Amino acid sequence: YDKFYQTPRVWLYGYDDSQRPLSGKEVLEDIMQDYANKTVTIEPHPQLPGGVSYASIHPCKHADVMKKIVAHLTDSGKGADPSQYLFMFLKFIQSVIPTINYDNTIEVEAM
Repeated sequence: YDKFYQTPRVWLYGYDDSQRPLSGKEVLEDIMQDYANKTVTIEPHPQLPGGVSYASIHPCKHADVMKKIVAHLTDSGKGADPSQYLFMFLKFIQSVIPTINYDNTIEVEAM
């Protein structure tokens, strides 16, 4: 959670097929190039020790994007169930990191 922006903040750390940690450069290869080193940056996690760098999806636009998604659902008559917020947020994250896989148990039409 990012206190300044008052929104969830995503920190990612990846491993290769041999279970070796990915370098920051390798992590950015999985990020859409429109977002790499702009919306997604490599930086140390503020709560974890060891100086390990993680990919961070900057939270400055999270609230705006989520408001647009909820407004779109409301305008289309589908409504926005608060219990589905996390799933909608993960759909947003998936637009930044298209290679991420989720085990979706429900379908959320966000856009």
